[in-house]
Amino acid sequence: QVQFVESGGTLVQPGGSLRLSCAASENIVNIGAVAWYRQAPGKKREWVARIGPSATSYAGSVIGRFTLSRDYAKNTVYLQMANLKEEDTAVYYCTTDATTWGQGTQVTVSS
Repeated sequence: QVQFVESGGTLVQPGGSLRLSCAASENIVNIGAVAWYRQAPGKKREWVARIGPSATSYAGSVIGRFTLSRDYAKNTVYLQMANLKEEDTAVYYCTTDATTWGQGTQVTVSS
């Protein structure tokens, strides 16, 4: 079963940018789709974005601000986040099946 390690989260001011990394334990070519989720304090985990073999999709709340990409050589999927808002504050996770979760990475948007 593929394992992921998320990183890149930190404290950032509103309007700022951040890039999260999701490093896979195996070749992402063989994985297929990878999705990002996030969980804010006191809220349910929610889907953020998904990158598949030939397409990407995004939640309405992040369209135009978040962008997915991947580096096959590094077996890593990236989530580039721009124009961050306080409501983007959450722990961010990547997964293939929405049932297996890693440690996540904390993003805090605050002035």
